[in-house]
Amino acid sequence: MAYEIERKFLVTSESWRDQVYKTLQIKQAYFCNTEKASLRVRVSNESGFISSKSMTMDIRRHEFEYEIPLHDAEFMLKYMCMGSPVIKKRHLVKIDQHVWEIDEFLEDNEGLIVAEIELGHEDEAFMMPDWAGQEVSKDPKYINLSLVSNPYKTWTT
Repeated sequence: MAYEIERKFLVTSESWRDQVYKTLQIKQAYFCNTEKASLRVRVSNESGFISSKSMTMDIRRHEFEYEIPLHDAEFMLKYMCMGSPVIKKRHLVKIDQHVWEIDEFLEDNEGLIVAEIELGHEDEAFMMPDWAGQEVSKDPKYINLSLVSNPYKTWTT
C-alpha cells in the first residue's frame, strides 16, 4: 500500500534560498475530488504524472502516483481538468537525511510559500530549520486542491 507521510510548514524567511540544490517547475490540476480521494495530473519539468490521494487531513495519507507521457499530461491539464492549474516552483533543500520541498506558488497563489517534509513514519524525528514556521499540515486551506477553488490571492488575513 502506498502512503505519504508529510508535514507542512509556512516559510518565515528567505534564508532557505542559498541551500537549494534543485528547482522544479510544476503545473498541476485536478480532474475531480470526492470525500474519499482527489485525482490530479501534474507536469514537473519534462515529465508527466497522474496521482490520487486520500482526502484525510492526517499527516499519513494514501498516495498513488504514476508517470505518464508528457504529451498526455499536457493535454489533460489543458482540456480535462477543473479550474485553473496550480503553478509553483518546487525548491529542494537537504537538511541532515531529509529533503525539504519548498513550494513557491505563482500566479493566483503568488506570495504563498510552504515547506514540506516527507517522513518514513509519523513519529520520525527531524531537524526543524529556522525558516520553517507554523505547522499547517492539518489545515485544509493549504492543500493544493483547495488552492484551485480558494487561491491565496483571495485570502483575507
